[in-house]
Parts: sequence; structure tokens; C-alpha cells
Amino acid sequence: MSLKEKVDTAIKEAMRAQDKIRLTALRAIKSQILLAETEKGAAENGILTTDAELKLLNKSAKQRRESAAIYREQFRSDLEAQEVAELAIIEEFLPAQLDAGELRVRLVEIIRRVGAAGPSDLGKVMGVAARELSGQADGRAISQAVNDLLSNTDF
Repeated sequence: MSLKEKVDTAIKEAMRAQDKIRLTALRAIKSQILLAETEKGAAENGILTTDAELKLLNKSAKQRRESAAIYREQFRSDLEAQEVAELAIIEEFLPAQLDAGELRVRLVEIIRRVGAAGPSDLGKVMGVAARELSGQADGRAISQAVNDLLSNTDF
């Protein structure tokens, strides 16, 4: 089942349950999917690839995190709570995120596979890690973990 179909089903369930916050978040996702499908060259035959769907969800989740942080800084707990609630709904459609231990294990394997020896090989490792761990971990977390691992040569 494609992301669009899953979101449509979830929208119907949210309407039946009269869950306004869930409905708002789901409609925002559907809107982004429809926009992405109509962009020139973005979708093949009007259908998004799984990778494109994942990027779309990650972008939406990142926007919610940033908005929540801004609202927290401005002491707008009401708006922050709404963003956090919508983020939780978006994360339901994302693959499970790796915890720090799992991320480290996967990165050590990638570092050994590409033959990285130190901090100068950061770009080589990040290229492979970003591709393989896309959607499973935040890019910033991957970068920081790779940097730490390459700085500490006895991994």
C-alpha cells in the first residue's frame, strides 16, 4: 500500500473519530503528496517513489520539530503542543528510527567497509551512510556519530 493510500485510510478513520489534530496532520501530509505528484519531474507517471515519500515525510517531520522549538523559545506551549502532536502522527508513517547503539554499530560496519581511517575520510563515509541509513536516523545524528567514530580510531 502506498503512502497516499495509507494516509487516505487514516484520514477516514480520523474523520470517524472526530480527531481534529490527527485530521489536520494527515491532510497536511496528503497535500504535500499531491503537490509532489504534480511537480514536473518529481514523480514518474504521477506516482511517488518510496524514497520520495520518505523524503517528504522527513521534511515534514523536520518542519514540525523546528516549529516546536521556536514555539518553546517563545513560551507558546499551546502551539508547541500542537506541533509535537502532529509530529507524532507524521512519525507513525516513518520507518523506525535507530537508537544510538544501533546507529553506532551500523556506522562502524560502514566505516570498515569503505576503509576509512580517520577524520579525513568523513565525506566518503557520510556518502554511504546517508544513503543506507536514510529515514532510519537523523542526518545530524549520523554526521555527529561518524565524526566521533572517525576521531576515535579504536572503534
